[in-house]
Amino acid sequence: MIQRIQTVYLILVILVTGILPFWVNLWSDASGNEIFAKNEMFISIAFYASAVLALVSILLFKNRQHQFVVNRLNMILNLFLLGFFVYRSLNLSGETLVSEKGIGMLIPVISIVFLVLANRAIKKDEDLVKSVDRLR
Repeated sequence: MIQRIQTVYLILVILVTGILPFWVNLWSDASGNEIFAKNEMFISIAFYASAVLALVSILLFKNRQHQFVVNRLNMILNLFLLGFFVYRSLNLSGETLVSEKGIGMLIPVISIVFLVLANRAIKKDEDLVKSVDRLR
């Protein structure tokens, strides 16, 4: 389980989506207050759900097809988060000097990249198992 590269990618997803959004600000509002994931209930639930889905995917290491599907669901969740952040940043951009976008808005992109890498490694493992089954 731990020796597989997709497990390392999924652990990175857990760290990125479970811990990082609560240390890095997502944006600053008009009054200068930094908004973290813990300040917005929907965003914190979505980040925790992404971390839990990555953990479930690690625990499904014996069933690669289910692991692949759970990673796809996690990618869809992160795409929704990314879409929300893009919508939010378009609303913030109308205010010229009063609001700032934080680096935390890139967290779903980083998570999606690691999930794609994990799915690629899962597909490689599945192809390897199928090729070994053909030889029997």
